[in-house]
Amino acid sequence: MVDLAQPGVVSPPRWMERLGRIGRNYPPLVLFGMVWLAAMLFIAITCDWISPYAYAQIDLRARLAPPVFLGGSERHLLGTDELGRDVLARLFHSIRMSLMVALIGTAIGATLGTLIGFLAAHFRGLVDDLVMTLIDFQASMPFMIIALAVLAFFGNDLVLFICLMGIFGWERYARIVRGMTLSASQHGYAVAVRQLGAGPFTIYGRHILPNIASTLIVNLTLNFPEHILLETGLSFLGLGVQPPLTSLGNMVGYGRDYLQSAWWIAVFPGLAIVLTTLSMSLVGDWLRDRLDPTLR
Repeated sequence: MVDLAQPGVVSPPRWMERLGRIGRNYPPLVLFGMVWLAAMLFIAITCDWISPYAYAQIDLRARLAPPVFLGGSERHLLGTDELGRDVLARLFHSIRMSLMVALIGTAIGATLGTLIGFLAAHFRGLVDDLVMTLIDFQASMPFMIIALAVLAFFGNDLVLFICLMGIFGWERYARIVRGMTLSASQHGYAVAVRQLGAGPFTIYGRHILPNIASTLIVNLTLNFPEHILLETGLSFLGLGVQPPLTSLGNMVGYGRDYLQSAWWIAVFPGLAIVLTTLSMSLVGDWLRDRLDPTLR
């Protein structure tokens, strides 16, 4: 092969060319969001192995120790809380708990809303009117107040809390699925499959759902940060994840009394909340621009 490069000009290494392509395809903020979310997912999966201590291990002799960059001991890189528990270990397990609750809640809401949207589009008539009434009712209710009332009345159970998180936001999926299903049902492929004798499960599951999946994925990525904020807000108020379990919200809640003397107890989980929700929003906006056909 003949080298057509000019004499004396050195072509850049391949790894620099790859970095250049990544920079052109992924904006810096989106790339940061992807890296941060990947790091959070890695921490959530491996926190049992990478945590320096058990998240509930108490050491009163080391209580309120500052982080290492403020003159603290290297044994506790991010310092300790009022009971001498390692902040880094609790942060790792809190990330896992908050992501698990938000992820399961988002999945429940997306599944419930998708099924209800399909039911409304399939039966129409009275069922459609009933579903739209429920959607309007859900959208008009202050969900935080409902969650506070339910958790205060039935108690702080983790399973109940996750199910309650799943109810949040289902009306958005139901509205989107209903509208897109009614539109897709008029397309040629749906009509042809129906005339061939396919059942509702085949029509909606194998033909319509794959065609609207990109919109649902975008809506899921935009709804996920709201579930994280809802979980952290309820846990901050003491009605979410309960001790001895830990989450980002109750870490901030416990640290609010020590903001002047030991700010690191609340600041580090607060930063994790902000950066995680920001990263998910950035990636969601980028996916919307890439996957939503109405924006092309």
